[in-house]
Amino acid sequence: MKIRIVATWLLLFLSINLFAQGKRIKISGNVRDADGNPLDLVAVQVKNTFTGAMTNEQGFYSLSVAPGDSIALIFSCLGYNKAERIIPHAGQDMRVNVQMNYTSLELSEVNVTATRRQTTTMETIDAARLKILPDPSGGNIESLVVTHAGVSSASELSSQYSVRGGSYDENIVYVNGLEVFRPLLIRSGEQEGLSFINPSMTKEVQFSAGGFEARYGDKMSSVLDITYKQPEEFESSASVSFLGANAYVGSSAGKFTQVTGLRYKTGRSLLGTLDTKAEYDPVFIDFQTYLTYRLAPGWDASFLGNISSNNYKFIPQERETSFGTLNNPQKFTVWFDGKERDKFQTLYGAFTLKHRLGEKSEIGLQASAFSSHEEESYDITGVYRMDMTATEETENAFEALSVATYHEHARNRLQANVAHLGLYGMSQLTANHTLKWGANIQMENIIDKISEWENRDSAGYSLPQTGTEVNMIANLFSDNKLKSARYSGYLQDVFKFRTSQGLFTVVGGVRGSYWTYNNEFIFSPRISAGFIPNTNQDWTFRLATGLYYQPPFYKELRVETTDTYGNSVIRLNGRLKSQRSLHFIAGGDYAFRAVRRNFKLTTEMYYKKLDNMNPYTVENVKVRYYGENCATGYIAGLDMKIFGEFVPGTDSWLSLSLMKAEQTIRKETKAPLPNSRGYNLSLYFQDYLPGYKRLMLNLKGVLAGGFPVTASRKGYEDGFLYRRTPPYRRVDIGLTYQLAGPDNMIERRFFRHFKNIWLGIDAFNLLDIKNTVSYYWITDVYNEQYAVPNYLTGRQLNLRVSADF
Repeated sequence: MKIRIVATWLLLFLSINLFAQGKRIKISGNVRDADGNPLDLVAVQVKNTFTGAMTNEQGFYSLSVAPGDSIALIFSCLGYNKAERIIPHAGQDMRVNVQMNYTSLELSEVNVTATRRQTTTMETIDAARLKILPDPSGGNIESLVVTHAGVSSASELSSQYSVRGGSYDENIVYVNGLEVFRPLLIRSGEQEGLSFINPSMTKEVQFSAGGFEARYGDKMSSVLDITYKQPEEFESSASVSFLGANAYVGSSAGKFTQVTGLRYKTGRSLLGTLDTKAEYDPVFIDFQTYLTYRLAPGWDASFLGNISSNNYKFIPQERETSFGTLNNPQKFTVWFDGKERDKFQTLYGAFTLKHRLGEKSEIGLQASAFSSHEEESYDITGVYRMDMTATEETENAFEALSVATYHEHARNRLQANVAHLGLYGMSQLTANHTLKWGANIQMENIIDKISEWENRDSAGYSLPQTGTEVNMIANLFSDNKLKSARYSGYLQDVFKFRTSQGLFTVVGGVRGSYWTYNNEFIFSPRISAGFIPNTNQDWTFRLATGLYYQPPFYKELRVETTDTYGNSVIRLNGRLKSQRSLHFIAGGDYAFRAVRRNFKLTTEMYYKKLDNMNPYTVENVKVRYYGENCATGYIAGLDMKIFGEFVPGTDSWLSLSLMKAEQTIRKETKAPLPNSRGYNLSLYFQDYLPGYKRLMLNLKGVLAGGFPVTASRKGYEDGFLYRRTPPYRRVDIGLTYQLAGPDNMIERRFFRHFKNIWLGIDAFNLLDIKNTVSYYWITDVYNEQYAVPNYLTGRQLNLRVSADF
């Protein structure tokens, strides 16, 4: 009888216990940052238990717990202070919303911004740093991009960059979800002017050095994704320096917002440090406006407009370049006559209509048009002399290696018009599952007329010598038109899920496109995965792979052929196919504290298998393609970056890239890729005067291996005439003083209208190192060639003043 009573009570106890375990309550809510933006990847954990959840892209979380008298929730995210919320009595479903603050220090002009978890290959870059960055280009976003791992630049005068050994043309740039273009005829950094992106109007910058998502277009190296501001109140700024000036204004009025920027650049003072003494007159002007309007609940319209005029005038006088070695010093002297006048005018307009289908879906229509009118004209005559200069062995002797006259002529014209129409959509199927898709059509119309030649005369002989005939050493003619259409579409799925091991983020998608000119269809699958382990959330791991294509644009189609008179004539290769690159990327981040400061170490290894390659050579920033699919190759490398508080309260980073990139042309000639530097070390460093934080120091340094170059207009297989430039070494430093700010406003009526005022002085190329961007190849009467380095800019001081209103 007693046994039955005990058994009955035991069964009753177990039933009550099981019933209690089965009854659970739901706790959910939203997590936002100090600015009200939703935070994803925030770990929400019940204190002293293994029960937890992770917020999605909208900052939402949900978890189930057993009822209790008191429950403590811990909210943690890299870069933010931990938050704890105590629920005194958890007896029913409830919502708990949390705001998390940055783990940052605000030191007047010093703002240390938290870095969010990077579970994909897209990295966020803080564009606000450009306000105090010593930048000889005049303030381009790209100047900050090139300090990151895997990115290099051949010239401080250019906004073009190479990513992991790729061509300048392999990088795609988006502004507000639409691709933007740049002029095609530019051959040197002196001509280039301003990049499309206006830093003052920029809200967010995201960059991927490879393995990017299917929603981004068909390029083989990188994507730079820019989002412009939509201000909530009036704001404006202005700055002026020796390099130019810019002004910006933004405002909001009910349903309407606008940001407008005007930029002016002149690099006259900087170009004056080049070896060629001349009358430089570069005038670059850019006007942009971005307008948004709320048409009705759930309906938004926006317009982005840009007018850019880049004019470059150049009247050379003389040049003197010393080069060679201690045992073989040489000097190249030129006396000039003539001038160059170039004009690059572009127009761009983009309209977007977006409709939100409830809280979890949206659909949008995009239309854009780009027009570029480019003119390049020059007639320049030069008399040059190259000497072997004196050494201790030769005492005061000078030996003339070559004396000649040359004449360069060009009348180049290009008109490009590109129109785009696209439809895109997004639907959040579940809290951790988002589907994105898009379909696009792009129409292209290009007219190209080129007429350029160069004649040289050495000791009374025209070069090259071919008997009694007088030939040009080089010429090029083109009269081509191209009309075509491109159709493309993508489907992408973003899925997040949690297991007992940690949080997984998977982004998979496919992309397809068809071009009417060469009748080619390409199919590009891409996938990436990120993982944050539960055991140690200081670690983040990433894997990515995908098949990436580079469909030819106009430049890639051009093939140089020789007519019956020996002239070089450009024809378009209608059978040229897309280049192809198979990416494999593995990497991760490790967040840690050292000497009581926050740091993050990022490492990525990559391998890119290349085929259907269209080989090219680079001269300054001008890329010349073979115009045929005749090569295969590979790129392998390692990128590392240490980011953190090198000085307490500031953000700095050091990047190191190691790379090997080779190609095999026509199955015979092996050569390095033109942007294969081997190594690249970049530093961005901030400091301030102890006890006086209004005085800031900013330093940008680069040490990169030389890149291979060939003789002018020669390919790698033409006797394999190539050499490497010397390493690129440069240090730019700037001092910035905050004359007025929120905490130290000057008590005068005039200054009360300002939010901030900065005064700055920069020293460009502090060490005055002569970096080589290309070579001028000269030939003597015996057809022997000499490579004379074309040096970049020397040391130059710059004064700047900027203000926020």
